[in-house]
Amino acid sequence: SVGEGPGDRPADRPAVTGPPDRLAADVAVVGGGPAGSLVAAALARSGRRVVLLERSPAYRWRACGVFASPAAVAELRRAGLAGPVVAGLVRPIPSMRVETPAGNAFRLTYGDDGSLAASAVGFDRPALDPALLDLARRAGVDVRTGTRVAAVGPGRVAAHQASGGAPVALGTAVVVGADGIRSAVARAMGVARPARIGRRVGLTFHVADPSPDEPRDARMIVFRGGYVGLAPVPGGRVNVGIVLDGTWTARLRTRGADGVVDEVLRTVPPAADDPVDWAAAERCDEIAGAAPLGHRATRLAGSGWLLAGDAAGFLDPFTGEGLHRALVSARLAAAAIDRHLDGDPGGLPGYERAMRARFRSKDVLSLVVQAMLGRPALFELAARRLAARPAVRETMGLVMGDLVPASRALDPRYVAALLRP
Repeated sequence: SVGEGPGDRPADRPAVTGPPDRLAADVAVVGGGPAGSLVAAALARSGRRVVLLERSPAYRWRACGVFASPAAVAELRRAGLAGPVVAGLVRPIPSMRVETPAGNAFRLTYGDDGSLAASAVGFDRPALDPALLDLARRAGVDVRTGTRVAAVGPGRVAAHQASGGAPVALGTAVVVGADGIRSAVARAMGVARPARIGRRVGLTFHVADPSPDEPRDARMIVFRGGYVGLAPVPGGRVNVGIVLDGTWTARLRTRGADGVVDEVLRTVPPAADDPVDWAAAERCDEIAGAAPLGHRATRLAGSGWLLAGDAAGFLDPFTGEGLHRALVSARLAAAAIDRHLDGDPGGLPGYERAMRARFRSKDVLSLVVQAMLGRPALFELAARRLAARPAVRETMGLVMGDLVPASRALDPRYVAALLRP
């Protein structure tokens, strides 16, 4: 069981109505990733009629984040995923080790006290995403996989089965766009915009880990024009995530993803706790890519629609935590939609205000970090200071892990403590 038991599915909730080709529901959720699954499950538990449309007929590996702080684990438990299930989906990670081109390094521990509840983790995404979709089904959501959205607007969705089945017309009070960084809902509502940082490309895959029970830090290695993250995950694997800026475009075109991955892995400096020789590591799956890696939305909600997860904007935060943001957005979205459906005109606008308030400082900090990455001398200086100043480093870990407000790292006193000689 992935839920908490009785009460997952209210017996008195009315079913989604209408013939197979024409449906009516309270909420239509576009996208069956973590944000879509959790907002749908929460609304179904509160008695709403919910249809979830996911274009893939079954889970497939895709470029996504796997590293997260304890805050993401807490959100999953809060959302109804049973504790033992969560424990089976994660691998504890003692710290994130950030390494610079000049050889400086510092460790972010995210307040870890040695327990799973306070440990950073690597998620098994091929297991996590289906578990959350099953959580939605158990809550009573009408989950329709293999269904591609053809058109969307406030209060309406037109879709069809990817296998060529009959089209579906869905009338609904609220459309939730939880369909990722290239959100069709965000585009249809005219709010999708490019990210404020330059165009980035993400590549990700897993390699085999011959010692899966050994505690191991995650590593984030910065190199010219990008960085590579190495995060241990369950199942005897290490997730490799590579982010590249525009200087790699020509090489991606001429050498392809495989050639570029080989080149990047050859740059990874060996470490005492490496499970494998990265340049010769056995890949467990195909390389998945995402481009552009990041986008923003000028609005997160409007009349009859709302964006959640990466569809609400994704700004590469360098050390992870995109998953935590998606989970928080699902919780806030479900509460806002419930208010809206109960007749509160401030429900959907309240979601936008809550999201902006929750993540405004973190977005500013992420932009600062990205700007520093583009100025190697400044990034090296900050890395040396963080390595030498434990209190400053601990605060940075808590901030990057969404465990304390990001405004702490933007406080002039903190910046002075970080950069002073």
